[in-house]
Amino acid sequence: MVSIVSKELHFDEELKKKIEFICDFCNIKPTIINGCIKNIKRTNLSYIEPHRVIIKGITFLVFNYSKTIYIGNLRNSIEIKDLEGFIKSLD
Repeated sequence: MVSIVSKELHFDEELKKKIEFICDFCNIKPTIINGCIKNIKRTNLSYIEPHRVIIKGITFLVFNYSKTIYIGNLRNSIEIKDLEGFIKSLD
């Protein structure tokens, strides 16, 4: 039987403050969900689930210590500095 162990990751405080500051500037309240590390017992297989930030119904994937935010999946990405412009373009 396969047994999966999950360990929650903590969101980097500096990154969290940047995202919350941008959202406050745009008058939006983001929903932040911490990611986790999933390990399959008795194997060397691991999966890092990214943190999720939900803004206006769009899910952004965020990794700690990264300056890139992924939109919906890992193919579409923007820099954190461009997040404000992206949010404003949704209106």
